[in-house]
Amino acid sequence: MATRGIQQLQKLYIRYCEHGGSSSTLRTYIQSSPHLIDFATNNPNVKIIVKPRHGHHPYILGEYITGQSKQICVKNVDQKRIKKVMEMLRNTSGRKIVRLGGKAVRGDC
Repeated sequence: MATRGIQQLQKLYIRYCEHGGSSSTLRTYIQSSPHLIDFATNNPNVKIIVKPRHGHHPYILGEYITGQSKQICVKNVDQKRIKKVMEMLRNTSGRKIVRLGGKAVRGDC
Protein backbone atom coordinates (compact mmCIF):
# COMPACT_ATOMS: atom_id res chain seq x y z
CA MET A 1 0.00 0.00 0.00
CA ALA A 2 1.30 3.40 -0.86
CA THR A 3 0.68 6.30 1.48
CA ARG A 4 1.07 9.61 -0.35
CA GLY A 5 2.75 7.76 -3.20
CA ILE A 6 5.38 6.08 -1.00
CA GLN A 7 5.52 2.28 -0.78
CA GLN A 8 5.36 1.36 2.93
CA LEU A 9 7.06 -2.06 2.82
CA GLN A 10 10.86 -1.78 3.06
CA LYS A 11 12.12 -5.30 3.80
CA LEU A 12 10.66 -8.76 3.42
CA TYR A 13 12.34 -11.52 5.43
CA ILE A 14 11.69 -15.13 4.40
CA ARG A 15 12.88 -17.50 7.13
CA TYR A 16 12.71 -21.30 6.79
CA CYS A 17 14.35 -24.54 7.92
CA GLU A 18 16.46 -26.44 5.40
CA HIS A 19 15.45 -29.83 6.79
CA GLY A 20 12.02 -29.44 8.46
CA GLY A 21 8.90 -30.83 6.88
CA SER A 22 6.84 -27.73 7.61
CA SER A 23 9.21 -25.71 5.41
CA SER A 24 9.10 -28.03 2.39
CA THR A 25 6.60 -25.94 0.40
CA LEU A 26 8.48 -22.73 1.11
CA ARG A 27 11.78 -24.34 0.05
CA THR A 28 10.30 -25.41 -3.30
CA TYR A 29 8.73 -21.95 -3.67
CA ILE A 30 12.13 -20.31 -3.22
CA GLN A 31 14.05 -22.76 -5.43
CA SER A 32 11.73 -23.39 -8.37
CA SER A 33 8.85 -20.92 -8.40
CA PRO A 34 9.09 -17.88 -10.68
CA HIS A 35 6.75 -15.92 -8.35
CA LEU A 36 9.56 -14.80 -6.04
CA ILE A 37 11.61 -13.43 -8.94
CA ASP A 38 8.51 -11.75 -10.38
CA PHE A 39 7.74 -10.19 -6.99
CA ALA A 40 11.31 -8.87 -6.72
CA THR A 41 11.30 -7.38 -10.24
CA ASN A 42 7.86 -5.79 -9.77
CA ASN A 43 8.87 -4.29 -6.39
CA PRO A 44 12.45 -3.05 -6.77
CA ASN A 45 12.22 -0.85 -3.65
CA VAL A 46 11.52 -3.87 -1.39
CA LYS A 47 14.62 -5.64 -0.10
CA ILE A 48 14.00 -9.42 0.04
CA ILE A 49 16.14 -11.32 2.53
CA VAL A 50 16.03 -15.14 2.50
CA LYS A 51 17.73 -16.88 5.44
CA PRO A 52 17.58 -20.42 6.80
CA ARG A 53 16.52 -20.80 10.42
CA HIS A 54 17.30 -24.30 11.61
CA GLY A 55 14.79 -26.21 13.72
CA HIS A 56 11.96 -23.66 13.52
CA HIS A 57 8.76 -23.22 11.53
CA PRO A 58 8.90 -20.92 8.48
CA TYR A 59 7.56 -17.39 8.50
CA ILE A 60 7.51 -14.26 6.38
CA LEU A 61 8.19 -10.93 8.09
CA GLY A 62 7.53 -7.52 6.63
CA GLU A 63 9.26 -4.38 7.94
CA TYR A 64 7.69 -1.04 7.13
CA ILE A 65 8.86 2.59 6.94
CA THR A 66 6.94 3.37 10.13
CA GLY A 67 9.12 0.95 12.11
CA GLN A 68 6.29 -1.54 12.51
CA SER A 69 6.62 -5.16 11.43
CA LYS A 70 4.19 -7.98 10.68
CA GLN A 71 5.10 -11.66 10.90
CA ILE A 72 2.99 -14.42 9.34
CA CYS A 73 3.64 -18.12 9.86
CA VAL A 74 3.61 -20.15 6.63
CA LYS A 75 4.10 -23.68 7.93
CA ASN A 76 2.49 -26.42 5.85
CA VAL A 77 0.76 -24.03 3.44
CA ASP A 78 0.57 -24.26 -0.34
CA GLN A 79 2.37 -21.98 -2.78
CA LYS A 80 -0.76 -19.94 -3.51
CA ARG A 81 -0.99 -19.00 0.17
CA ILE A 82 2.70 -17.99 0.25
CA LYS A 83 2.14 -15.72 -2.75
CA LYS A 84 -0.96 -14.20 -1.10
CA VAL A 85 0.95 -13.56 2.14
CA MET A 86 3.71 -11.73 0.26
CA GLU A 87 1.16 -9.62 -1.63
CA MET A 88 -0.77 -8.91 1.57
CA LEU A 89 2.38 -7.71 3.34
CA ARG A 90 3.21 -5.51 0.34
CA ASN A 91 -0.29 -4.00 0.24
CA THR A 92 -0.65 -3.16 3.95
CA SER A 93 0.67 -0.03 5.60
CA GLY A 94 2.14 -1.74 8.66
CA ARG A 95 0.11 0.35 11.07
CA LYS A 96 -1.86 -1.21 13.90
CA ILE A 97 -5.65 -1.28 13.85
CA VAL A 98 -7.00 1.22 16.38
CA ARG A 99 -10.34 0.70 18.10
CA LEU A 100 -12.34 3.93 18.42
CA GLY A 101 -15.80 4.04 19.95
CA GLY A 102 -16.33 0.29 19.65
CA LYS A 103 -15.67 0.24 15.90
CA ALA A 104 -12.46 -0.99 14.30
CA VAL A 105 -10.74 1.76 12.35
CA ARG A 106 -7.48 1.48 10.47
CA GLY A 107 -4.66 3.61 11.81
CA ASP A 108 -3.82 5.22 8.46
CA CYS A 109 -7.18 6.94 7.90
